[in-house]
Order: sequence, then C-alpha cells, then structure tokens
Amino acid sequence: MGRSRRNKPLLERVVISDIAAEGKALGKVNDTVVFVPLAAPGDVVDVQVTKKRKRYYEGRPVRFHHLSDIRTEPFCRHFGICGGCKWQHIPYNEQLKFKQREVWNNLKRIGKVELPEISPILPSPEERFYRNKLEFTFSNRRWLSPEEMESDEIISNKNGLGFHIPGMFDKVIDIEECHLQRTPSNEVRLAVRNFALENNWPFFDLKTQEGFLRTLIIRTSSTGEAMVIIVFYHDDKKKREQLFEHLIKKFPDVTSWMYVINEKANDTITDLKVHLFSGRDHIFEEMEGLKFKIGPKSFYQTNSLQAYNLYKVARSFAGLTGNETVYDLYTGTGTIANFIAHNARKVIGIEYVPEAIENAEENSELNGISNTRFLAGDMKDILTYDLFEKEGFPDVLITDPPRAGMHEDVVRTILNAAPEKVVYVSCNSATQARDINLLDARYKVSALQPVDMFPHTHHVENIALLERK
Repeated sequence: MGRSRRNKPLLERVVISDIAAEGKALGKVNDTVVFVPLAAPGDVVDVQVTKKRKRYYEGRPVRFHHLSDIRTEPFCRHFGICGGCKWQHIPYNEQLKFKQREVWNNLKRIGKVELPEISPILPSPEERFYRNKLEFTFSNRRWLSPEEMESDEIISNKNGLGFHIPGMFDKVIDIEECHLQRTPSNEVRLAVRNFALENNWPFFDLKTQEGFLRTLIIRTSSTGEAMVIIVFYHDDKKKREQLFEHLIKKFPDVTSWMYVINEKANDTITDLKVHLFSGRDHIFEEMEGLKFKIGPKSFYQTNSLQAYNLYKVARSFAGLTGNETVYDLYTGTGTIANFIAHNARKVIGIEYVPEAIENAEENSELNGISNTRFLAGDMKDILTYDLFEKEGFPDVLITDPPRAGMHEDVVRTILNAAPEKVVYVSCNSATQARDINLLDARYKVSALQPVDMFPHTHHVENIALLERK
C-alpha cells in the first residue's frame, strides 16, 4: 500500500490550461503533462494521480482552489459519476470551439496535406434530448454513493437500471433522470425498474451471469414513434407477459414492444432473434419527405435532426447533377444512398451487415426509389475492379467509415478507381486525417465542415470534400 501511495502522488494547485484528446483537461507540473477529467481551462485544482507514466500523469480532481471563468453549472444530477455528457460544466459555445480546433489540429498534424480554410462547426439543433437510441443495463450491484457507503443504515436494495460507471464493468449507476432522450424514455425506464422492484424480480449479476432482467433498449424517432426492447437472461413467459401488459396499459402510444432472450456472456443482440410482443416491428424516421424504416437492429444516426444537416452537407459537397454513378461506402441502412438517389443516375451502397442491407433495400422500396443497389460484405473484398466493371466506375464516392477509418486496401481501390470527388464523412478526425494523407497521392482537400452530433461530449464529426488533382 505504501509503495502505491508514493507512486501516485497528490499534485497541488495544478493550473488547467487546455482541453486535450478524448475531452480530458490538461495541465502541467514540472514539464510533465497531467490529464484531468471534469476540469476546465482556468481551473486551479489539486489532482490525485491515478496513472503515472514517464511522459504524463492521469488523475482525478480532489479539490478546486479556483474555478474557471468559463465554467457553467452542470444540469444533470448524475454529472461526474455517469460516463456520459462529461462536458456539461463547459458552455456549449466553448465546447464547439474545442471540437473545431481538434478537427483542425488532427488534419494538420496527422494529415500533413494542404488544407483549405475550415468552415465554422455546425452546432446541434438541440443541446439536450437529442439521442434517438439509449441502452440501459440492469444490475444487482448498483453503484453506491459516498453517503450510502458511509451510512450505518443497511442497504437492502442494490438493484439499479442505468449506465455503466466508467472503468467499472460490474457497476451501474441507477439513473433517475437522463437528459439525452425525449419522452417517454425516462418514464418507460422508471416504470420497468419500479415494476421489477415491486415484484422482487432478480436484476442481472454481471459477474456471476445470473438473474432475469438484463438490458433495456429504447428507440425514439422525430416522427414521435417509440420502440421498447427488453432483454431477458432467460425466458419466463408468465413474468414477461405481466411486465409487457403493465407497460402497454401505462404507455398506449408506444409503437413497438419487443424482447430478446440473451443467454450469452456479452450484451450484444446483433446475432440474436428479436421477438415482437405487441405493435409494429419497426418505427419510422422522416427526412425531406423520405421515410426510413428503423428496426430493432437498424443503424441510424443517433442525433436525428443533426443527421439531416450532415446529409445535406454531404449532398452539397457531392455536387450531383443527376448523371453520376455514386458509390456509398459503409452505407448502413442506406440513409445517405436513398437521400441522394434522386440527384444521381445510380447509387451503389456497400455495408458489412446483411440485416442493414435488407433495411436499405426496404427503404428504397418504401420511397419508390429504383436507382439504388445494395451489397453486403467486407468492404475490401467487395469494392474491386470487377465490381466497377459490372456496375460502372464511380463519378462520386461517399464514404462514412467506423471510427477505425478505412482499410488501406479500400483506400488503394479508391485511388485506382479515381472518382472525380470523394466525400469523406468521419466520426474520428484522426483516422480521417490518416486516410486523407494516403489519398493525397491523387486528391486535394477542397472543403471541410465539422458537425457536432453529440453535445456535452468530446465527440465530433467532420466532412471533407476531396477533388481529383
């Protein structure tokens, strides 16, 4: 224990000077960088070191001597404990400045290519209640507050329904109110939790893999529809029907009631059957007169209103005249492909997940769109010269890869295909910058547009237009 304390000192009166990668605040002590969560530039704070490395420390704030002038009061009672919305203490206009700077710094430092002037970041239309999907975890080992820990009172109820505590896979904070998703999200979650507590149903034990109630997924849409998916560890028809009948009576306007039986060690449901209990097996999103069918496993941009703004920028960068063959890489459920289809001659969408491709095809059919074609499989295996020979070489290519960016083989194929324009939508400007560096052999960056999809977090999207040299 003594050695551990010596190696992890208390750093006094650290001046926080900046925001670094992953949203952590940054200070310096004797030329050693210190990363501190939940602090803001201008704070003066004592930091308890939790991780010590040769070139940097990581720590947690234990005492504030001075609070930054840019600070604002967090709006959520769970701030600082819950793993989400870690920038609530920073005003939204300041968050946007940090995000824009991060995009620019990554593109300059990693991309190492000539860049145009970056456009001002697009703020989210909503700063709260902007998410259309949340997943909550049941746990019989909920996080206990310091007051509960220090109390002499015996705590008999350790069940909780909420989010994982950062760094503690088996601890869940019992969420009373979440500011991320519109009604009926909070109301449904509390109703499920309270009904389970009243009936003494076992919440899941993440360590021993025992219990009945496992996870709760709530999806909402801008059309006002809602989908509720309850994941049980094992099936109990009587209890399941009891719970759903109670909820349906309480929330008659919910569109879709579904459930999953998950006996696996992990929480993912992508490989499991989703059963419909009542209502429709889908909800609808709408965008510019187009309808998008959203199923329990569908990928759809989490911030519906801002997704529309993002897609408008992507379409504008593409500059379509109606004569182009467009390839939409990592198409998901075909949202971008269908959104731009009326402006193109033909759109080819490619995605790894077969169920997503089924959704994309359904969405084309739903909207009377006949000039799209969707293919499922590994991008580097499908995007080949043979495909171009069959479907036509791309005039414009739109890519929206996962955080890891594009595989080098995919970048190489794009360079060989040589479309006039590449519109690169990214949720990670660092990997985007790496890919842009590879594409620099044939393309110049003509426009940059950061887009904030996730207020009160450090995450930021960026759209880059690359034109053939």
